Amino acid sequence: MKFDPAFEQGIFIRRYKRFFADVALSDGSELTIHCANTGSMKHCLAPGTPCWFSRSDNPKRKLPGTLEMVTTSDGLLAGVNTSRPNRLVEEAILAGRIPELEGYSSLRREVRYGAENSRIDLLLQEGDQRCYVEVKNVTLSAGNGLAQFPDSVTTRGSKHLRELMAMVAEGHRAVLCFCVQLSDVSTVSPEDDIDPVYGKTLREALAAGVEIFAYGCQLGADEIVLDRKLNVKC
Repeated sequence: MKFDPAFEQGIFIRRYKRFFADVALSDGSELTIHCANTGSMKHCLAPGTPCWFSRSDNPKRKLPGTLEMVTTSDGLLAGVNTSRPNRLVEEAILAGRIPELEGYSSLRREVRYGAENSRIDLLLQEGDQRCYVEVKNVTLSAGNGLAQFPDSVTTRGSKHLRELMAMVAEGHRAVLCFCVQLSDVSTVSPEDDIDPVYGKTLREALAAGVEIFAYGCQLGADEIVLDRKLNVKC
C-alpha cells in the first residue's frame, strides 16, 4: 500500500477522548488529528517520540489528518490506523503474498453473515467453496519479538471467533489473520492477562478448525506492505 504524498512526521504529544491526538510539527506548532483506533494502544502512547500522520483535503472533515504510525515505548514502529489492515491483507492476497489464501477467483469485502449479525472482513470464493477471513490489527509489543492481541477487552473479537467456528461447522473454511503492524516481531500470541475470555475462545476456535495466521508488515512513511509470515503461539 503506497502513500502519495508520504506521511508527515511529527512528535507525539498525547491521545485523548479516544479519537483525538495532538502532535508537534517541525515549526513548533501543534496539530490535532484523528486517531482511528478504539483500542487502548498500550505501549503505543509514548509522548515525545516520532510519529507519522496523513493529511486530508476533504473540507467536510473536522480534523485535518489521521495518526498513522507511532513509536512504541520500547522503540518499535507501530501502525495504529485500524482502517488499514483489511486493505493490507486484501492487497497481499491479490499479490500472492499469502500462499494459504491463493486459488480463489472472487473476493468481497464486509459481507453480512452469521447468527450474531456480523460482517466478515473478506469473503473469498471459488465455485461453492467459501473462505471467511477475519482480520485483526496487532500493535501490542510484549518485548523479545513477541506481539500480543488484544490490547483491551474485546467482546466483539470473541463474537467474531464464534461466528468463524459456526462457519467451519457448516462446512466452510474460516481464517483469522493477525495483521501485525509492528516492527521486529516474530511471534504472536493471545494476551490472556488483558482478556482471558478472548484467549480461551481463540484456542477453542483453533481446536474447532478455524485457521489462524499472522503476517507482519514492513512499515514506512510512503508504503506499508504485509510481507512475511510470523509464528502463532496459542
